[in-house]
Amino acid sequence: MIEIINLSKSFGDNKVLDDLNLTINDGETTVIIGRSGCGKSVLLKHIMGLMRPDSGQVLINGKNVCAMEEKDLNKIRLKFGMLFQGAALFDSLSIGENVGFMLLEHTNTPQQVIEKRVKECLALVGLKNIEHLKPGELSGGMKKRVGLARAICMRPEVVLYDEPTTGVDPIMGDAINDLIMELHDKLQVTAIAVTHDMKSAYKIATRIAMLYDGKIIVKGTPKEIESSKDPVVRQFVTGAAIGPITEAAGMKDMIGKVN
Repeated sequence: MIEIINLSKSFGDNKVLDDLNLTINDGETTVIIGRSGCGKSVLLKHIMGLMRPDSGQVLINGKNVCAMEEKDLNKIRLKFGMLFQGAALFDSLSIGENVGFMLLEHTNTPQQVIEKRVKECLALVGLKNIEHLKPGELSGGMKKRVGLARAICMRPEVVLYDEPTTGVDPIMGDAINDLIMELHDKLQVTAIAVTHDMKSAYKIATRIAMLYDGKIIVKGTPKEIESSKDPVVRQFVTGAAIGPITEAAGMKDMIGKVN
């Protein structure tokens, strides 16, 4: 479904993506791991066409989104649902208006049909009878679930998750993971998640890809990643303070000076 070919993106002298290649298979949940600031969210924005690369291609069903005009990009984006890191709900709108926002803004769907769809999506994420509430009245975990309901409201072909368990406690984080898996099974969507939470990655992924130094350096099943002998992968998945990643970032000398 999605093929990323030789994708490069720099911000000034900082090369975030460097001839990156990755294939996202139809119907799978691909989790992209990597340390904070390595470019995971930048990659998601390229997939949705929210950012243009310096070079390379992002093919969705064979069409290069990097070369599309805005009107064609908007049609492609309607095939995507996205759960943002902080849920990104509109504070001035009710929960019902938040969930049905894309239908309200981009379709001519009758109001009563939208309201029915909103109820269905909220029920799928375990929330009922909260359409009248405002985001400020919800807990962090509930906001995440509302964000997920909004992401699936347009019946997307692809759902993107940007750090889905960030900002919630471990129990709620695990509940979010269960919900992602349940929705994948029910809706049969292709999913892409970016995270540095390895517990989440192991649980929800069909395949895991690690982004390091602007490239995907390894891909595999959760079991293959967990048992990888690659020193960069080992350091990340075990959370070791010293290793190739911290050395590359210049942190080893800093730690040595502190000690």
